[in-house]
Amino acid sequence: MTATERPPQVTNELELSISGMTCASCAARIERKLNKLDGVAATVNYATEKAKVSVPEGIDPQQLIAEVEAAGYGATLPRTEQDSGPATKRDDEEADSTRTLRQRLITSVVLSVPVIALAMVPALQFTYWQWISLTLAAPVLVWGAWPFHKAAWTNLRHGAATMDTLVSMGTIAAFLWSLYALLFGTAGTPGMTHPFELTIQRTDGAGSIYLEVAAGVTTFILAGRYFEARSKRRAGAALRALLELGAKDVAVLRDGREVRIPTGELAVGDRFVVRPGEKIATDGVIEEGNSAVDASMLTGESVPVEVGPGDNVVGATVNAGGRLVVRATRVGSDTQLAQMAKLVEDAQTGKAAVQRLADRISAVFVPIVIALSVGTLAFWLGSGTGLAAAFTAAVAVLIIACPCALGLATPTALLVGTGRGAQLGILIKGPEVLESTRRIDTVVLDKTGTVTTGQMELIDVHLTAGTDRDEVLRIAGALENASEHPIARAIARGAERAVGELPAVEDFTNVEGLGVQGIVDGHAVLVGRSALLAEWSQPLTAELAAAKAAAEAEGRTAVAVAWDGQARAVLVVADTVKPTSAQAIAQLRELGLTPVLLTGDNEAVARSVAEQVGIDEVIAEVLPKDKVDVVTRLQGEGKVVAMVGDGVNDAAALAKADLGLAMGTGTDVAIEASDLTLVRGDLRAAVDAIRLSRRTLRTIKGNLFWAFAYNVAALPLAAAGLLNPMIAGAAMAFSSVFVVSNSLRLRGFRSTAGDPADLAPVIDRREPVPGRN
Repeated sequence: MTATERPPQVTNELELSISGMTCASCAARIERKLNKLDGVAATVNYATEKAKVSVPEGIDPQQLIAEVEAAGYGATLPRTEQDSGPATKRDDEEADSTRTLRQRLITSVVLSVPVIALAMVPALQFTYWQWISLTLAAPVLVWGAWPFHKAAWTNLRHGAATMDTLVSMGTIAAFLWSLYALLFGTAGTPGMTHPFELTIQRTDGAGSIYLEVAAGVTTFILAGRYFEARSKRRAGAALRALLELGAKDVAVLRDGREVRIPTGELAVGDRFVVRPGEKIATDGVIEEGNSAVDASMLTGESVPVEVGPGDNVVGATVNAGGRLVVRATRVGSDTQLAQMAKLVEDAQTGKAAVQRLADRISAVFVPIVIALSVGTLAFWLGSGTGLAAAFTAAVAVLIIACPCALGLATPTALLVGTGRGAQLGILIKGPEVLESTRRIDTVVLDKTGTVTTGQMELIDVHLTAGTDRDEVLRIAGALENASEHPIARAIARGAERAVGELPAVEDFTNVEGLGVQGIVDGHAVLVGRSALLAEWSQPLTAELAAAKAAAEAEGRTAVAVAWDGQARAVLVVADTVKPTSAQAIAQLRELGLTPVLLTGDNEAVARSVAEQVGIDEVIAEVLPKDKVDVVTRLQGEGKVVAMVGDGVNDAAALAKADLGLAMGTGTDVAIEASDLTLVRGDLRAAVDAIRLSRRTLRTIKGNLFWAFAYNVAALPLAAAGLLNPMIAGAAMAFSSVFVVSNSLRLRGFRSTAGDPADLAPVIDRREPVPGRN
């Protein structure tokens, strides 16, 4: 077999939990190690401490773990569901990590504050104060900074240098210099004072101690690490909240009896009972009972949705009405709730192109800084400045250059941004999506189910002279209520909303392809095509025929109604525009995007809908397979295209577009093919998704600018010996805290819809049909 005839290599996707990483350089190093293996493609995320790995079939995952351990880090495979509660165990591990870090931070703060105060305020410097400072600073350097020293040593043994190497070297150098000055210099002399000056000038460090540097820098960096760890947990809160939404147990019907079991034991096909106020255990179809379901916790829907036999329900939503018997159609990882959680997790373990740049820079930055520090020391020694001043400048270079902020710039913004998106019902499939949202200039909108409700509604009633509107709706609605046809259901729903309860029907007959007939309140009623009325010699009047023709010219469906030998009305049914679609289109334009309506419906229908929502460009009568061609053509014209759709026929176009947005009310195929999933069936969610993505990207770039500009500006100052190491340490740590705090601002992102009560699909908020005489 030749090379060209070899079958394509089968690859598997694995996820490893990585431990021992302390900076972006660590992530870059593990990534390089894994990618050296044949056929392996890996991305490692420092923030989530996870590696996503594509491996050829046949490679033992233990080989990957061994490779990570050879690099000086730890790796484990994800636990299976049988391992019982993986999420809980993971959360416990994270909590332990945060707790240990907090303990180190608190202890270091308590011990460091007196050391820093004594160094900064000469009035506090009593006799032998320097020895008290040594006693307080030593535990901070040894125990508080132990994670940095351990990581630095591990990396050194493997011939690598990371940001921890800088921290460890800088603090140890400051401590050892202080120890030397105390034991062998003049710093240990009783009555020695140590002035603290915020001046940028070259100084001779002879007789000075830098214990405040060792203790202060350690404390500042521990604070940055602690806030980083907290931001990870906060950003992951949306995922944990999603996982905790579901019911814990369920009443399953076994031989006619209710048996309570954990939801994890549910199987597809099981019938279970949901009482009023209970959470629905899993996705399913209602077999018995009518109720209202509150889906607000999952979708933001504030108004409970009326459901009955045959309706689909989603796990974790709340039964707000009567008793329901539901047949499970999806369980475990197949449920909508689990899929949402998986999308959030995938987004948080991915890595944007902008982050790869930061990782690459971090990987080479550390050795350069160490070389620069050694060069600074050598230069000042060679210039005859003196050992103390030369050492001061070298330590300042080590401390100021530590690019912790660089390692936090992208991951924290991604974590917080995707977590906030999940809370608003915007599921970002991968961080690279953020890059696409910045570039798009055209939004192609599928009509049915996206701009419109996707459900037929009674929108108009045309009457003959002397006919009562309510009577038409009551009689026609009663007859159509006995039919399962979508148009019949639309008329029945509209009639019920307008006149209330409908009368009973006798002798109901479905006339194939023409309509229905029956007896309502003693009247022989016909509802359907005009041909059905013509067969019974009850033709439409000229006025009704004109109304029917006008409705059909706009692409709507006209249904004729007659009873007792006379045509009485024409009912107009159509897919209605969502009330918020026009607002959403206006907001898309405000973002600088050009909306395009794409539909398989006829031109008249498409133009009518476009006119209602404010879209100028319409592409109608497009077959499903041609939607891809439309996207390709627009891209060929130099446009960067986003596609918003919800159906199976939109899937290929969603995948082809530069950015695919699937309405969460749509099909699984569409959701799978998209980059962003909008849980709400409201087009304003697309606006929110683009705004949030762009804002997250801006935050990342702002963070990166701060980290880069800070190091570029401060390094020459430190190398010139003009930067006090204490000030350098404080400023460096502040940059990390700034980056994390800046990222956490994304939690304040607000939806364009305003109040959470407005974040609802609009399908069930319809006004009664208008009348027209």
